[in-house]
Amino acid sequence: MAEITVCRKDSYYDSVTLMTLSSKLKKLDGITDAVVSMATPMNKDLLENIGMLCGDLIDAGPNDLAIAIRGENDEACRMAFESIDALMQAKSNSKEEQPESFRSIADAAAKSGPYDLAVISVKGDFAAREAREALKHNMHVMLFSDNVTVEEEIELKKTAHEKGLLVMGPDCGTAILGGVGLCFSNEMRSGNIGLVAASGTGLQEVCVLIDRLGAGITQAIGTGGRDLSEAIGGIMMLDGIDLLDSDEATEVIVVVSKPPAPSIASKIIDRLSQSAKPVVVCFIADREREAVSGLHFATSLEDAAYKAVALARGEGFGETAGTRFPVDEFVVAQAAAKLDAGQMYIRGLFCGGTLAAEALFECSKALSKTMSNESKEPGLKMEDPFVSEGNCIVDLGDDVFTVGRPHPMIEPDLRCERIVQEASDPTCAVILLDFEIGYGSNADPVGATLDAIARAHEARRSLPGDIVFVGYVQGTEGDTQGLEAQRAKLAEAGVIVAESNFHAITIALRILDAKGGR
Repeated sequence: MAEITVCRKDSYYDSVTLMTLSSKLKKLDGITDAVVSMATPMNKDLLENIGMLCGDLIDAGPNDLAIAIRGENDEACRMAFESIDALMQAKSNSKEEQPESFRSIADAAAKSGPYDLAVISVKGDFAAREAREALKHNMHVMLFSDNVTVEEEIELKKTAHEKGLLVMGPDCGTAILGGVGLCFSNEMRSGNIGLVAASGTGLQEVCVLIDRLGAGITQAIGTGGRDLSEAIGGIMMLDGIDLLDSDEATEVIVVVSKPPAPSIASKIIDRLSQSAKPVVVCFIADREREAVSGLHFATSLEDAAYKAVALARGEGFGETAGTRFPVDEFVVAQAAAKLDAGQMYIRGLFCGGTLAAEALFECSKALSKTMSNESKEPGLKMEDPFVSEGNCIVDLGDDVFTVGRPHPMIEPDLRCERIVQEASDPTCAVILLDFEIGYGSNADPVGATLDAIARAHEARRSLPGDIVFVGYVQGTEGDTQGLEAQRAKLAEAGVIVAESNFHAITIALRILDAKGGR
């Protein structure tokens, strides 16, 4: 074995770029491990855990670039190291139009523009400081960074509220403002539906289904997942509702969230009940609510999109607790026939946290016991998130999986290995997969997963029965990856292709029913 470790002083690169680069290096011939990251305490812990914190890296600081490569021989390490500079140089020499760059928010504010929104993606220790600077210069804030304290979030949002500005976040992954997608988002039709959400892929799910139904949106405002907690009090959710309520182009309002704190849910509903506009409310896993005039409570993210579109068109809609997309019972029966008697369980391997939450809620209703790394129920939280037992819904975007590596929506390698691992379990029957396309996501998430699906079927050859895959592609045809192109690849690989996340969950449960395995 050979190693190269290098510290480049005062060389900053954003974490997504570096983690994606690390993943590319690991795929090179002869390379067994590679880390290219800023030398933060957390990243140095990672290097120490794999035995590569040595030399100048020991005293490196958070503004220094840490490079650590381990390979089969010196030549493999050298070639990998040289490819780092080549890849970075290729990016800087891109012929695409480069955006104007600034050294600070204050520098940007001093230039002509005007600039009225700052997207902040820096280490959490510095994120609140940068957000304060943006608010000082009367900029809205999209705070993609996490690890911002509750106290800092309260301070920032109170300041924004007083100034009539938005602080979307921390840990806010999605927004579409003025037709411009921020962070993880999709190419959307314009229309008359406005959304505000405390969940990223939940917001995306409702948006893309609205687009697929032929309607469009005005604005899609993210708040960050903690906004509806007791501590934060729904400050940005309420301000977002106010903005949509006063927006003449917005004729229907949609609110999406995981279950809010009870007192905050009441506050949000009270505010929504005062709107003269029709409102759709989707609180995932919190659907037993008394009727409120003007408010329409959705039973799923899919249902929220359907109701919003019907209201936007002035049409009626029937209430249903099930999917509005048809389930092909012949396909279900064919899938069930592939399974052995010992195959009893569903394994959901999700990139989208809100999609995982919806799957967990639906499977928990239908199955006697569903485990998850995100479960809040006593006895139902996975002891080891890296090992599934029984029915399991795994959110692979959780911090435990993403320390030192890209989010699975960007780089699917971690999930690919987990797919083969689950398929090798004799008790696994159905694997649920979500694929997010659009801005910020992998250029070809399905294509990057096809080899893992093939290896999963190969792994079953020594076991009774085959494995059944149910996949859902979250996106629009306007997204650069191409919705239909991604769906076609799944179908060609033998994956049952669903029309929504809720539809995919329904299909998986029906397959277990057809087999008699629930």
